[in-house]
Amino acid sequence: MIHLAGEPRPEAPWESVFQNNIDGTRTVFATAVEAGVERVVFASSNHVVSGYETADRTPELYRPNDGFRLDGTELPRPGNLYGVSKATGELLGRYYHDAHGISVACVRVGNLTVGHPPRDYERGQAMWLSGRDCAHLFDRCLQAEYDFEIVYGISDNDRKYYSIERAREVLGYDPRDDAADYDADG
Repeated sequence: MIHLAGEPRPEAPWESVFQNNIDGTRTVFATAVEAGVERVVFASSNHVVSGYETADRTPELYRPNDGFRLDGTELPRPGNLYGVSKATGELLGRYYHDAHGISVACVRVGNLTVGHPPRDYERGQAMWLSGRDCAHLFDRCLQAEYDFEIVYGISDNDRKYYSIERAREVLGYDPRDDAADYDADG
């Protein structure tokens, strides 16, 4: 089962975030267990860790060769209530894996835009996820063998600061796209 639904707006009011992203996600996991589903893929979000990006810390994230990458092992640090709801979804996934034995992959989706990667800001390019790579990643989440995983859903961008090594290693994710390959005219 792939869970992509929910309140998508980072600025959404708490009532909507709670009902759709927290209680709704709990319902999805509970229903999966009741139905005997063996694997749930949860679309989490980069907003789970957006609190790492402050005026002081962000410049360090954009250095391509300094070795610092968020890799899914760091603690959540949401920058908004939407991020809190997605972090809660990851915790629900951990609980349902531990309590009921289902396989759970939490994909911290980056910047999934229509068309080409954004040109107006570095963050959007660093965490861009092409449609092709997104489909491949979620397919790998359905096909690979794992217990509980948190991975980043981005393409193989030159400027990336989210690591995709775990997704490569555990899921066999082999992204084809890079935001740098697209010129300004598309």
